[in-house]
Amino acid sequence: MEDRLHTDRRYEAELRDVSLRVLEMGGFVEKQIVNGITALVNRDDALARLTMERDHTVNRMEVEIDDLCIRLIALHQPTAKDLRLITTGLKITTDLERIGDMMVNLCERTIELNREPQLKPFIDIPRMAEVTQLMVRESLDAFVRGDVDLALKVCRDDDIMDNLNAQLFRELLSFMVEEPRTITRAIRLLFVAKYLERIADHATNIAEMVVFLVKGKSIRHVDQLPSAV
Repeated sequence: MEDRLHTDRRYEAELRDVSLRVLEMGGFVEKQIVNGITALVNRDDALARLTMERDHTVNRMEVEIDDLCIRLIALHQPTAKDLRLITTGLKITTDLERIGDMMVNLCERTIELNREPQLKPFIDIPRMAEVTQLMVRESLDAFVRGDVDLALKVCRDDDIMDNLNAQLFRELLSFMVEEPRTITRAIRLLFVAKYLERIADHATNIAEMVVFLVKGKSIRHVDQLPSAV
């Protein structure tokens, strides 16, 4: 009996460790977003390169969490909510790793943009980054708290990002039409906006997985989000 209790306690501790490690990875990725946007706005090549170099930490965190989740499945054959927690952890780390990749891409565009005069003041992109960062943070808060309402809010906020991206596209298109010499810089800024939009999509994926974790119900690919689940 004592051995069984010890095993159960260790299992519960490892389950908690999954959540803690996911949050640690999420916090690191959120800092990557902040640093990447700061590098863009301040035209800071050094910070852009540092952010790119730190992506290996994101990759390492993903591998470690994946290994922990796979070990839990193999050794304990979890069921019901425990299994949902582990599979959710696996999926969330995939989305967080891809967010890290988007920030590497953004920093590469930053370094390229810094070789030429700034096309326009950075107003729209920092606003997009602010919304994106909040979506990532709230999706992770929803995960740790099991908060379905907050998760649904994150899903709805994705529309804000789509609208901001469309607005920036129209503005940059007018630059390119009026002055062809701006095309290269405008296209790079469009890439930056697209990376931020993709990060918002990954935050939405995390939020959708939170709903699945708490309710055991998938809301992916639904035509209209429910007001409650």
